Amino acid sequence: MTRSVSDEQISLLPPDAAALLHLVRENLRLLAEISQRYEVATMPATTERRTIRTPADVADYLGPEMVDLAQEQLRVILLDTKHHVLGTRLVYQGGVNAVVIRLGDVFREAVACGAATIVLVHNHPSHDPTPSGDDVHLTREAAQAGKLLGIDVLDHIIIGRASC
Repeated sequence: MTRSVSDEQISLLPPDAAALLHLVRENLRLLAEISQRYEVATMPATTERRTIRTPADVADYLGPEMVDLAQEQLRVILLDTKHHVLGTRLVYQGGVNAVVIRLGDVFREAVACGAATIVLVHNHPSHDPTPSGDDVHLTREAAQAGKLLGIDVLDHIIIGRASC
């Protein structure tokens, strides 16, 4: 009887290792699916009409999910003319203490969905909410770019813990 290569699978792994490898691959597939489904960057706006008018509103909205992140994230809250939330987008995720920002990425979703106003929000993994020089510089540049695009930058909020 002649056997073709496709009739037999050759494995150099012991049977237990092959089963373990299969489980690891399946878990990775499931984690990737969950990550894609619940990724912040693609989360639609909630059905409730949340309104953002103050830094406290922003802290209530995003603070619980951002305060203990191990890496810096920059998110943009997209608002209509009455400051109702249209959506929130993850723009950048950086390292422990830095994120490189391109203003075109900050405004891309705002332009695409017709937002009238945006709020920049990022966290400091150190938990110190004091703005750095780079934070102040980003806020100024974003405000200038927003003026050119007709999109107001309402604020730039840093999520941290004031008690640290």
